[in-house]
Amino acid sequence: MSDNGKVFDGSYMPFIVRWGRLTNVLGFLAGLGPAIMLYVIFGFRPPFSAIMAGFIAQASVSGVFWFVEPISYFPIFGVPATYQAFLSGNIANMRLPVAAAAQEAAGVEPGSNEGTILSCIGVAISVFVNIAILTAAVALGAAVLKQLPPSVMRSLGFILPALFGAVFAQFAVPNPKIAGVAIVFASAMTFALRKGLLAFLPGNPVYAVIIVSVFGTIFVAKKMHEMEEKKKGAAA
Repeated sequence: MSDNGKVFDGSYMPFIVRWGRLTNVLGFLAGLGPAIMLYVIFGFRPPFSAIMAGFIAQASVSGVFWFVEPISYFPIFGVPATYQAFLSGNIANMRLPVAAAAQEAAGVEPGSNEGTILSCIGVAISVFVNIAILTAAVALGAAVLKQLPPSVMRSLGFILPALFGAVFAQFAVPNPKIAGVAIVFASAMTFALRKGLLAFLPGNPVYAVIIVSVFGTIFVAKKMHEMEEKKKGAAA
């Protein structure tokens, strides 16, 4: 192992994990702050059954993302940027594209030590830029948006799909076979959802589209990689 690798694994990563855990726990507690204040100071104490009903209602909609997002984003983020992204939010529409763009601009591979560091730097910078933009938006946003024509306002709804498309294209160009697999899974599951073929599932079955598309692509990509490694071994 090189000296850089020793520093990365022996010093940098333990430091990141220690502070990443601490800041995320503090962020979790801060998120509960308003509810705790209502409970302790103002005496607003709903019954446990109401709390559980609210939790189940929310979990049925977003619970799948608690598992899918960390797993699917981790190959690009790495450990440091994963801590940063899930603490700061705006993951899909800002942190992920920034991390991917930083790695591409530097010419490093996602998942490598260099890619992990570049992803961390990119996400960190995006947080400061995000704060600056939000500050300006809060001060001027309403006045500016009122001056925009309706056609422009409607087009703003396509920003997120455009970002997803750009990120997908970035990784599809060097991996066209895997990109094709992802498109097949996503298209098939979306078709099944729209035709009501997933209606037997509890809640809003859109989570099934996400689960099958993400983990199905991961599974097939892993098998494809194993087959390529076997071919290389046989050729050697």
